[in-house]
Amino acid sequence: MATKKMNVLVYSGSGTTTESVRHCIYTLRRLLSPTYVVIPVTSEIILKEPWSASCALLVFPGGADLGYCRTLNGEGNRRITQYVNRGGNYLGFCAGGYFGSAKCEFEVDDKKMAVVGDRELGFFPGICRGLAFAGFVYNSEAGARAVDLKIHGEALPTAKSDLPGSFKSYYNGGGVFVDAKKLESHGVEVLASYTEDLHVDSGDAAAAVVYRKVGEGSAILTGPHPEFAPANLTKSPKLPAYSEAIDAIEKTNSTRVAFMKLLLEKFGLKVNQEEYVVPPLSSLHLSSYTAADVTQLAASWQEIITVVDGEDFIKGENDVFQLEKQGAAAWGVKELRKAVDVVEGVLPAALTGKEDGEKDGKRKEILERIEYTKSTTKDQIIEHDKIVKKLILHDQHHPTTQQTPFFHHDSYYANLVHYHSKLRNAQGAFGKHLMYGEVVTSTNTLLEKNPSLLRNLPNGFTLIATTSIAARGRGSNVWIGPPGSLAFSTVIHHSFQDSQSTSVVFIQYLAAMAIVRGVKNYAPGYEKVSVKLKWPNDIYAQIPGSSTNPIVKIGGILTNSSYSGSSYDVVTGIGLNLANALPTTSLNQLATAAGLKAFTYEKLLASILASFEDLYSDFLRVGFSRDMEAEYYEAWLHTDQIVTLETHDGMKAKIKGITRDWGLLLAEELGWEDRPTGRIVQLQSDSNSFDFFKGLLRRKV
Repeated sequence: MATKKMNVLVYSGSGTTTESVRHCIYTLRRLLSPTYVVIPVTSEIILKEPWSASCALLVFPGGADLGYCRTLNGEGNRRITQYVNRGGNYLGFCAGGYFGSAKCEFEVDDKKMAVVGDRELGFFPGICRGLAFAGFVYNSEAGARAVDLKIHGEALPTAKSDLPGSFKSYYNGGGVFVDAKKLESHGVEVLASYTEDLHVDSGDAAAAVVYRKVGEGSAILTGPHPEFAPANLTKSPKLPAYSEAIDAIEKTNSTRVAFMKLLLEKFGLKVNQEEYVVPPLSSLHLSSYTAADVTQLAASWQEIITVVDGEDFIKGENDVFQLEKQGAAAWGVKELRKAVDVVEGVLPAALTGKEDGEKDGKRKEILERIEYTKSTTKDQIIEHDKIVKKLILHDQHHPTTQQTPFFHHDSYYANLVHYHSKLRNAQGAFGKHLMYGEVVTSTNTLLEKNPSLLRNLPNGFTLIATTSIAARGRGSNVWIGPPGSLAFSTVIHHSFQDSQSTSVVFIQYLAAMAIVRGVKNYAPGYEKVSVKLKWPNDIYAQIPGSSTNPIVKIGGILTNSSYSGSSYDVVTGIGLNLANALPTTSLNQLATAAGLKAFTYEKLLASILASFEDLYSDFLRVGFSRDMEAEYYEAWLHTDQIVTLETHDGMKAKIKGITRDWGLLLAEELGWEDRPTGRIVQLQSDSNSFDFFKGLLRRKV
């Protein structure tokens, strides 16, 4: 059983620079999303997680490769080498190029700067020597420049005949791959070379970018930074030469982009013909089945509202929201500029502390966010958390289809009432208050990372998005949730008293069961759509029409909780492939294969939320009962699965289920001839990671 390789992992751990990671992610997402999921990963992920089976490309960006060595030498590099030899791909930019070579020689004649030594990966079986060009200064653009790169089209089979022969690339401290031409017998190919005089001896070829087949996989290493887009480089009056370099890179930018595509195609990856542009954030629309409930909810926010120039803002711990009543004038950059102009006089008082400190600090932060919002453009790296989010309060009627063309609110509320009534949910609270955004950062982030707002939201409050540009998974995984996915988060305030008899950990299991119920109870016939549960929080299905019947992931659950004195404030995020065929398969493909009509967002969301409330109400009343347990096992993938517990020195064990008190995974040790020894191991979901395809259970870090 194989899993599709759809992840592009960008190392963001020790040794990297923030800017290099951001440039990598920006460019790779534009060229590879949504076919691939581009995710930053830490060294802990590389060392501990079962990442290799689903990884299409592992990327090491710029920084300082000694940090990479200190963290990954030994076990980390063993895992990377094994991954590449078994068919994986490695892409190293600048420091990642030094790190991927057999030996690094950096400024060998400078006692303060010198870094010399063998490297374990050795994908380039020679020396990466730097500086290719003099002048490098750590944490500075003083030595940055535009270098001319000659493209070796003969080594790039997908290169078009009209491709220019060279382009300008950003460079800051990278090396040259010594005698690369002489290493052709070792599988080395030169993809690009420097055309200018170098600061160090390069041997032949002056190789700036090299490729090598490594086992069943391959590696590409670079000295310069072809992934750096000029739109994300900032000119400085203090560095006129650097400003000129940015202009030079901009002049050949189309060739730079084409070269980056060729590198990715060299790996065999599917690359976008047109760059994928991350869409701008949209307005958020707050509605309720009864419009008066929106007015009541907004009234309950008075203590967390800050007024700036007559406008209402909520300054959360992570985001700033600007409140606007339905029917108010359009909101945009002009209004932001007006707010800055009118309130600029407040800033000096804020800085001198003459006004109330807390309120003044909030005003200052809000003004800074307004200024940042108006100054950004879509072609730059944007810190989306800093963008002011407009929140429209629909206190008269539901949003129209013109306001939310991808989500029909009237249809949603009609279906919600139907499913709540069918399940006899007395409260009908889950989904009663709905916040919708066509493009948001992350539904979980907007709720969970703003606890002052979260504490003032009712039970069952739900935030849904058509597109999430910073969707979150377990650990630090962040990616773009493409259009076609059903992504939403629901709030539950689980009281401390309830938690004494009903552990909050079960909420993720209830959410998983709600998805299965919501799909199967969608309408008559949909019980044929087979969705399965992987412990603790993934949704799987079989690809329809496949002879090999592979099981692939079609969704996931992320549950975050925080204690606020009287209750656990729980945000349960759910993401499902509803209509998007990429990167795996979708629920609508499953429905079509079963001869059924496609799911609609509105109806499926209503079905899942009503099922979630029904399950949660029963859970509060009787706990995780035997009936619930049986229903959960009916859908999960692990009954009697034999696994290796890397958390227990490689113990072989058989999965028996989960405990009904604390939701721990139960595994029974197997001894000689796979006979049970009687020893039972209990494992926490938040502390362990399950590689279903390899039968491995690893400690979560």
